[in-house]
Amino acid sequence: MRTICERCDAVELPADGRAWICSFECTFCESCSTAMDHNCPNCGGELVVRPRRRVAV
Repeated sequence: MRTICERCDAVELPADGRAWICSFECTFCESCSTAMDHNCPNCGGELVVRPRRRVAV
């Protein structure tokens, strides 16, 4: 999983945090995804909330 927003490079995206991805796994923070109207600038696909992985105990 990518850990940095591809648009702003300023937001860290932890595995258990919220992020938005397209079908090619381009990854963006909530602010950037909202600003782009949930459309990927790379492929034009829809950005959806990235599923979260369980944190190892």
